[in-house]
Amino acid sequence: MLVHAKKAGEFLRDKERADWQDKALWLVRKKRDMAASEVPGWEQLRNMASHIKNNVLSNLDDYLIEFESAAVRNGVKVHWASDASELRECVLSIVKSNNAVRVVKSKSMLTEECRLNPFLEKYGIEVTDTDLGELIIQLRNEPPSHIVLPAIHLRKEEISELFHEKLHTEKGVNDPAYLTAAAREHLRHKFLSSQVAITGVNFAVAESGAVIVCTNEGNADMGIHAAPVQIHCMGIEKLIPKTSDLGIFLRLLARNATGQPITTYTSHCLRPKPGGEMHVVILDNGRSKHLSESNYRNSLKCIRCGACLNTCPVYRRSGGYSYRFTIPGPIGSVLAPLSDMKDYKDLPFASSLCGSCTDVCAVKIDIHHQLYRWRQEIINRKLVSSVKLLVYGTAAKVLASNRLYNMSGKMARWALRNLPRRIIFLKSNKWGLERELPVAPRESFKEWYRRNQLNQKV
Repeated sequence: MLVHAKKAGEFLRDKERADWQDKALWLVRKKRDMAASEVPGWEQLRNMASHIKNNVLSNLDDYLIEFESAAVRNGVKVHWASDASELRECVLSIVKSNNAVRVVKSKSMLTEECRLNPFLEKYGIEVTDTDLGELIIQLRNEPPSHIVLPAIHLRKEEISELFHEKLHTEKGVNDPAYLTAAAREHLRHKFLSSQVAITGVNFAVAESGAVIVCTNEGNADMGIHAAPVQIHCMGIEKLIPKTSDLGIFLRLLARNATGQPITTYTSHCLRPKPGGEMHVVILDNGRSKHLSESNYRNSLKCIRCGACLNTCPVYRRSGGYSYRFTIPGPIGSVLAPLSDMKDYKDLPFASSLCGSCTDVCAVKIDIHHQLYRWRQEIINRKLVSSVKLLVYGTAAKVLASNRLYNMSGKMARWALRNLPRRIIFLKSNKWGLERELPVAPRESFKEWYRRNQLNQKV
């Protein structure tokens, strides 16, 4: 079943929403291009970041041990989680051991991956997402639809109604400054009463044991400074070898994500505050298996800048929820089948293979090549419908034979010119229901070219 296509169709029914999301994301893409063009040696930075990540993936075991040793020397408590369940239990154990019931959390796709919020809430722990976009979708009881812009799918009028209901703002007022001020007032009380702060990790430095958290709102810093206990959740792939490598990634990350020179806050968390605790939970959750997949290991280099989502014509028009995976868009379509090929077999086909995702990737992941490889693998394993297998098999035979190709072209052109429209545009022809074909020519390009060549010679 083409779940992505169905959900994309549902998103596109709201034409106005689909149009402004498309334009908003393309504006972010253009800002990214402008920011990149202002940096001398932008491509060299991308190359260096890619090489550093290649080195990390090839020596991940050594860097993980080095990071743990350095972090422990700094007074940090390091925990290891093999899967999402272990991470949830580990975080719960830390929260319970401190008799905490109020947690503030900054944006973290890894905790979304592990479904941490509903798990903690089940045990009576209040969890507040403190990033503005994350707060909005938490109040709506939704997951993020974008890895950097989690509420990009919502209009300000919808947020105004939500805040009126949940935060008791004035009804009908949708001024962004007013709504942001209301969110800040709400969050200030949450920060001041928090007992534990949870963050994601953008980068972890092996040589120093530091974790780096990048935000534009300072919410991670507020949480860490206000709460006595801080927990940083990171995937094993977040490592970089040295502090000096950070300059490369920090110059790339914000520019590639939103077109900014750098994130407003770049926090280096090295050791616990006096009288406090600092914990780092390191998660595998299938990443080791991913590392062994030679065709797809390159995608582990991803720094979650979201540039591939902003540029992808399919993501921009289909919305993040059509992907059903924590990470939507092109990079998510590579990662999802690694977790469950059968459930996410449609996602590698949710792409035009235009290569724009690869062109903008900060660490030069060959995203569209990996999507193409996934398509081949899914078809070879016969995970597509029998109708598709028949179509693909027939197309392969036609395209492999000059005679069959010429003959099928003639038949198709004749049919489009002579058969009644109702026969060509059947209800089963989903493509034709949404599009109008041009008038079919009487001859193929090959025939036209051969005829004109002969005329020129004469």
